[in-house]
Amino acid sequence: MNLVSNLVINIYSITLLVVILCHSLKNNEKQSRQYKIFIMMLQITILMLILDILSRFDGKPNTVYTIINHVGNFLISLASPILASLWLLYVDSQIFHEHKRTSRISYLILGINVGNVIMVVLTQFFGWFYYIDSNNIYHRGPLFLLSASITVALIALAFVLITVNQKNIEKKYYFSLVFFAVPPLICIILQVVFYGISLMLNSVVLSLLIVFLNIQNQSMHIDYLTGINNRKRLEAYLKQKVSTSNENKTFSAIMMDLDDFKSINDTFGHDVGDDALKLTAKLLKNCTRSKDFIARFGGDEFCIVLDISNKNELDCVIRRINDCTKKYNESSGKPYKISFSMGYAVYDYNSRMSVEEFQKQIDILMYENKRINKEIKNENNGIHI
Repeated sequence: MNLVSNLVINIYSITLLVVILCHSLKNNEKQSRQYKIFIMMLQITILMLILDILSRFDGKPNTVYTIINHVGNFLISLASPILASLWLLYVDSQIFHEHKRTSRISYLILGINVGNVIMVVLTQFFGWFYYIDSNNIYHRGPLFLLSASITVALIALAFVLITVNQKNIEKKYYFSLVFFAVPPLICIILQVVFYGISLMLNSVVLSLLIVFLNIQNQSMHIDYLTGINNRKRLEAYLKQKVSTSNENKTFSAIMMDLDDFKSINDTFGHDVGDDALKLTAKLLKNCTRSKDFIARFGGDEFCIVLDISNKNELDCVIRRINDCTKKYNESSGKPYKISFSMGYAVYDYNSRMSVEEFQKQIDILMYENKRINKEIKNENNGIHI
């Protein structure tokens, strides 16, 4: 591939990544590890595409071109495993959501990248991965396949993680995670077999675009800690439900507050508190229907929106949630108990309430329920207020 063709393709790829990067930076869920890793992947890919351009000044004997060619190939060889390493971290974080686990994998990845740095530095003296002759022409070294194998191994490890842990991955994300590896691996094989073809980074751009459209773009509406819908998505969903309600079909909502959450945080620490929020989200998923909309409203408050127009049906859901919670507490083995204060109502279409007014209604009912629960608890403990 000549310099002009490489320049055109890479500039197009860089432009696309910059657009994705700018859009991603508007994301409100900036605290999630997936978000941070994805941003780093975009930035590293942009950098590598620029370095790839610099490494294409091949066969031009001018002193400046020689320096550019040496520097470009050196830096891109250093950076090659970094992108695959970030993808492995992204996959692990997407599947397990465990900071400690991701940190352990980071040490393994750090070791691989340090080893690569050492090999690339020594390559400048011994030509192991590649060498550039006196005519400024790039040649593969005897260990070139080892260099490519490092990247392939990291991508393959991520692929294995995805397939082995398929049950832990949301179905709507699974294809995008699996497919990510396909274009780069095809292009790596072509690059190894056919000297001069270099489309691996451009194929990564395609993979990143798919991840952005199918995962990251949707995660703008996902709570970074619990993995359920966030408040922004909830408000948009409620507006949709209010606007589509009619006399024959309306909806219901349950506003929930996790009782004694502050006590859990103060007694056991914030890590346990975060764990309680994650378990609460999982518990609510297990005791509601798949079509029910569950969101974290903020802090220790959750909201469920249901296609229920009948108060009796809604009461049944409340009983089911209480029963599920009771069974969970009996078998969880956790040092704390999960319980809720709940405010709930069927949306009255004839009232023409706005979203804000309906939210206020169930919020008031929730705090009234919380007050009653607290009074009952105090009476049981012999405390009189």
